[in-house]
Amino acid sequence: MAAATPRVLAIILLIFGQLRTGRTADGTSKTFTFPEFPYKETGKNELLFREFEQACEQSGACRMLQQQGNSITKVRCIRECVSPSCYQEIYLPDQLEEGEIDVRLNSFKGCFMQRSGRPRK
Repeated sequence: MAAATPRVLAIILLIFGQLRTGRTADGTSKTFTFPEFPYKETGKNELLFREFEQACEQSGACRMLQQQGNSITKVRCIRECVSPSCYQEIYLPDQLEEGEIDVRLNSFKGCFMQRSGRPRK
């Protein structure tokens, strides 16, 4: 059981968005870290974030991507539109990839709430 402890810890860290590992082209593993911002998932916070997402989704550039059917490019566009500074800090060093589980989303939402001056109640 003790041998499984580091693996269990890595899974827990992955789930909570503190650590993400992957393989490089040469097969070696690498660890990604990203800035963390606290986010409290409340109805008001989710509603505010969703309003910004929808507005960005309807913006010219992101709407055009929707018509082209490229889902990951559309998600990137919307996130960057919602908060360019948070996007740059959290996603730009390691772009989202097709099929990737976005463990950074709550941190992005927390950054958005903090920088928009909205309370995180």
